[in-house]
Amino acid sequence: MTHRVILVYPTLTGKTLRPEALRALGAVPRQGGTLIATDVLGGGLEEVFGFTKAVASRNRFEVRWEMRHPLLLSFTDPAEQITRLGDREQQREAIGSYGYLNARGALARYADGSAAVTIKSYEQGRAVAIGLDIGALLLKGYNNRADGMTVSFNNRFDPTLDVWLRLLRSLYVSGEPNAVTIGTVPFGKSLSVMFTHDVDFTRSMANAVAYAEYEKSRGLVGTYFVQTKYVKDFNDDIFFNQEGVKHVKRLADLGMELASHTVAHSRVFNTFPLGTGEERYPSYVPFVKDRVTAENATVLGELRVSKFLIEHFGGQVPILSFRPGELSNPYALPQALVATGFRYSSTATANNSLTHFPYQLTYDRLAESEVPIFEFPITVEDEELPPMGERLPQAVTVAKQIARYGGSMVVLIHPNILGHKLEFEQGFYDAVKEWAWFGSVKQFGEWWAARNALALAVKQDGTFCEVAVTVPQPIDGLTVEVPEHWVLVPNSSASDAVTQTGRLVVLSHVANETTVRFSCSVSNGAAVREARLHASENKVETLAPAY
Repeated sequence: MTHRVILVYPTLTGKTLRPEALRALGAVPRQGGTLIATDVLGGGLEEVFGFTKAVASRNRFEVRWEMRHPLLLSFTDPAEQITRLGDREQQREAIGSYGYLNARGALARYADGSAAVTIKSYEQGRAVAIGLDIGALLLKGYNNRADGMTVSFNNRFDPTLDVWLRLLRSLYVSGEPNAVTIGTVPFGKSLSVMFTHDVDFTRSMANAVAYAEYEKSRGLVGTYFVQTKYVKDFNDDIFFNQEGVKHVKRLADLGMELASHTVAHSRVFNTFPLGTGEERYPSYVPFVKDRVTAENATVLGELRVSKFLIEHFGGQVPILSFRPGELSNPYALPQALVATGFRYSSTATANNSLTHFPYQLTYDRLAESEVPIFEFPITVEDEELPPMGERLPQAVTVAKQIARYGGSMVVLIHPNILGHKLEFEQGFYDAVKEWAWFGSVKQFGEWWAARNALALAVKQDGTFCEVAVTVPQPIDGLTVEVPEHWVLVPNSSASDAVTQTGRLVVLSHVANETTVRFSCSVSNGAAVREARLHASENKVETLAPAY
């Protein structure tokens, strides 16, 4: 068997697969492999998966996980034990699902008792049927179209999509003896943290420098989303002026990332026409008339002009990151960002996205085509009550929840004041610095884009295994997770520094191609397990797993 774990997506039916393909798939679990399929609707494989019938519905609003199953032992948080598919209270139609009847085993069930995820064990293999389209569910969150699937806007832990991704990872790692997965946090840390600031108020320009000076003193690089406000309107006076530009230059001198926060900072940015792509300063003059009205404004104008001004006055460094005012999110924003030279967005909140990982945007926030823009959703922000300075313990708790599986955390602080907000940032940094990686949106974006483009190839030769890493873009701090019994062979990767802590292997720098060699004899397991456990004792809860 070439591959020991097979995923059939998006559906498994006799209408789309030939009889010989169905027979081959049915043989996988009997031959010791793992067969995973979504929306198993026919083809005569019901017995292979261990159920009798699949029943469709759009009125199943949640999935309850069978927490006693060994594959789900990492789902220790209550928020991970029940995941939503819709809003029962509002009686909104949920995402379509199939309930499997008379399942011999289940990893999850719906409220009606049918199985949401079946599992049938064989002598060495297993078959798993998932009763919904995971890709469609992911797009609900990634496209910010998941109305009713979250109970909070932000500042809380909502791992809805992460649970499904971690389930697939768990099935893969448990079914493939030589499973190697790619880490989600640089340098083997447990959590990625980005301190970001929305500079969109007159006094924020000067206050932003105080935050940047603190970050500089700690070796941090913050991201400053600057509103290039050169029109007096309903929102505020002009502050992107001679005095404001002086502060922008100071931020650049301190090594901070400068980013765009539009020109107009309008709540109704999501209703703006796309524009012509010819908008220029100073002829582009958007005017915010009130909370729900803005005139002479376009999506491309907000992007083009703000980017030009910040680049011109901020030291000619390309502006790659964007966040709209009030997180107003036009459907055409993804392709508009591409057209104007941006690469990274921080427009959505983590809870509205249903994930604590970055993700790639799609054209018109639909399902057909990805665009080369990565979204870094906001986890904690400063506008909810009680005041931010009183919410430090809750924020640290969220950080620990996300760190258990290597998520990312974007912190949004408006520098309209110092006081408790600056104290929050200082306290948060001190609380998580031992196990978190810190960087700007651009820094993490470059790392994530490089990670997204790399390829791994695993080869075993007797008692030795090799992992070949190919990267179109150089990457520092790449982390991979290897099987427990693998032991790094010293000097196996030319001049690249490679270190191993437990199952995590960190490659300090990879350019082009690198091969890392391991002793992978199963007999290594007992000998190294105790040493690895000791080496991991100082990590927070668990080292961040890959997916």
